Amino acid sequence: MTDEMVLRAQRFVNTTYDNGVTLGISKLTEDGRTGWSVMYALTRALQYEMGITALSNSFGPATLGKIGELYGKIDETTAPSATFCRIIQSALYCKGYDGGEIDGVYNARVKASVAKLHQDMGADAAHPGGALWPKTTKGLFNMDSYVTVDGGSDGIRSIQQWLNGRYLPRKDFYVIPCDGRHSRDVSRSMLFAIQYELGMADGTANGFFGPGTRSGLKSHTVSVGTVGVWAQLFTAAMILNKRDVPFGSFTATVKSGVESFQSFTKLPVTGQGDFPTWASLLVSYGDQSRKGTACDGVTMVTPARAQALKDAGYEYVGRYLFNPSSTSLPEKQIQPGELATLKEYGLRCFPIYQTWSRSADYFSYSQGCIDATNAIEWARMHGFKPGTIIYFAVDYDAMDGEVTDFVLPHFRGVMRTIGENSAYRVGVYGPRNVCQRVADAGYAVASFVSDMSSGFSGNLGYPLPTNWAFDQISTITVGSGSGSIEIDNNIASGRDTGQGDFGPGIPTERDLDVELDKTAYRTAMLEDVRTYLNSIGVPETGGACWTADDDWVTSNVVSTKEAFDMVMDADWLFTNLARTLKLRKALIQAPVLWELRNLNPLDAVADEAVKLGLRDDSGTGWGQIFAGATIAARNYCMRKGIIHGTPLRDSDTRAVWEKLQEPEYNVPSVAYLTLHNAHRLGRARPNLTTSQADTRAILARHNGTGRRAAQYGRELIGLYNVLENYNRLSRAS
Repeated sequence: MTDEMVLRAQRFVNTTYDNGVTLGISKLTEDGRTGWSVMYALTRALQYEMGITALSNSFGPATLGKIGELYGKIDETTAPSATFCRIIQSALYCKGYDGGEIDGVYNARVKASVAKLHQDMGADAAHPGGALWPKTTKGLFNMDSYVTVDGGSDGIRSIQQWLNGRYLPRKDFYVIPCDGRHSRDVSRSMLFAIQYELGMADGTANGFFGPGTRSGLKSHTVSVGTVGVWAQLFTAAMILNKRDVPFGSFTATVKSGVESFQSFTKLPVTGQGDFPTWASLLVSYGDQSRKGTACDGVTMVTPARAQALKDAGYEYVGRYLFNPSSTSLPEKQIQPGELATLKEYGLRCFPIYQTWSRSADYFSYSQGCIDATNAIEWARMHGFKPGTIIYFAVDYDAMDGEVTDFVLPHFRGVMRTIGENSAYRVGVYGPRNVCQRVADAGYAVASFVSDMSSGFSGNLGYPLPTNWAFDQISTITVGSGSGSIEIDNNIASGRDTGQGDFGPGIPTERDLDVELDKTAYRTAMLEDVRTYLNSIGVPETGGACWTADDDWVTSNVVSTKEAFDMVMDADWLFTNLARTLKLRKALIQAPVLWELRNLNPLDAVADEAVKLGLRDDSGTGWGQIFAGATIAARNYCMRKGIIHGTPLRDSDTRAVWEKLQEPEYNVPSVAYLTLHNAHRLGRARPNLTTSQADTRAILARHNGTGRRAAQYGRELIGLYNVLENYNRLSRAS
């Protein structure tokens, strides 16, 4: 939404600093929308007007100190120029306050807005009146909000204002947001506040949960009847952890809330604000001296180590299904015989799946599907039984926007693949925010929380996830001699007890399809596809084909290259299906590529008729598959235990037809139809060695029965052979 006064502020910057590129002040887009680019430009302009030569986006110590040195405070008596005042007025408008027309005068409207700003910050007692002070000026030139925002609470905002009002006079305490949302800045401000109340001097207090802070808190247990600042700090910490207690004195209501929190976090239920409870409220790892009953590690659990773990009180051991590195951490992956050792010593195992999940660009829907397929294969190979929760790792500090754009789509792929192709369940390993958001989306039943990474933004300011199973809080060594083992010490909630019994393991089949070596083969593969299709009368574009209704129509919607590119760009999907179903990838690729290339105008007409309610069903999507056929195929595969899910009914036809518009649903449905067609023909289920005759018959059945279907089979077996040739080369490379 365009704001006229923000637009005027942008024009002021662009007009006043038209040589801004030389000065390091970027030209702003004049769109009337506030944002960091505007605040950065205004910060640099302020620095320039104060004579600072090294301009920066940061409103850091040099800028803060310069305001104090030159003016002490900024008001109508100290503002050095009309331009300087216009910068202040522009910042007020960008912050949502009245800037007084950007006329270069520190007028009554400006003073009233500054007074309102201070009130919203909670700083009006320390800084009454309409003058800006260095720290509140810093708070003006950023994107922090001082009013409750969407998703914020007035209760948290009151605490933020209280912290600002009480501690802003201290040297290293700066204005924190008053937006009603817990955050990294708010979390650190709580530690500063505690350190100040412990008597730490400016310069000593640092906002970290260090030895001095831990030692001091141990002598500040609060309980029913405690009043004053320590009760206020404790109840503030409870509220910031989303506990419904009143801010202020430690009352019976607070005690009840504390008992609930302690029970949830598996602390001793004392009803008091003792050190372990303080620690759990203030930092993600809490009291690192706590002894857990779960652990995880990258070292093989030998009999001697199993005994050491058992003697130390451990019950659950997290181990990795797979190690993508052949040289690093050679014992990270579950080793042969290791699960039998765990079982012998009465230990239970929860499996973890991780490859290179340390940056946002790793995560996507397709990668989630691939990871899930690989995890299923490894879990079965190790002998994990149905019902096992596999924890998929997000092992980096994912920003909230990255969770939305990358991590959630990734886990949607994990959940769909695990849910459809196995009886395993999905867990998530990662920071608190990642775990909670994945859980809230319905993509994980349990969380393994990386709380040792207390500096992660996804841990700072976020409570323990509601579905937490394991809470990783410290790295320790247990045992001695041959039994010595370094582990991550975890608190267990009891939500997941791992597995204590294991099957013999199902070896991974040899010669499964892999993703195409596109660098080596994609160009040649396309040329061979073109050559084959041309040989049977299907040119690069145009051409004609028979429809399911025996209509001879022009095929001019998708070219050969376009159809080929679509299939190749989804090679991960075809490969995943082929590996899961243990059949040849070309058996799925061939009908999909053919149907894409032969899309014609009548297909679109049929789809539109379904949308308008004139038809119940039509062949649709990449594979031109009917919803009715999809329902029959998926139900057949469910009955046979090939896939998992809820049986579909005729009343689901429209919903299934809608899902078929997504390639991620359509292409698997083609694969399941292939299995169903083999059954209907009385042929063996397709596998890695299915004969040419059976392959041709199964492909033909994709187009029904009769003369046209037979021709379809003859045409597609040739396309199948072209595709399989390059898939075979990729398998061998």
